Amino acid sequence: MRLPRSGQADPITGLRRSTLNDLILPTAANGFKPPVRSIVLRKPGRSRGCRLIDVSSLLAFLHGQAGGVK
Repeated sequence: MRLPRSGQADPITGLRRSTLNDLILPTAANGFKPPVRSIVLRKPGRSRGCRLIDVSSLLAFLHGQAGGVK
């Protein structure tokens, strides 16, 4: 799935763009190893592209965070 627009929530999980960015981008907060997989689709020769989030990876991470919550 694509990242939602700025200020909007993802329709599948309800997470905002900034929260999703924290999960998919390598930062010091996550030890430069993002817990959720994502890819960038770029046309050859372009510097910008479209970032796509692996939904199964995102949902697995969220289920893992739930732990013992019923």
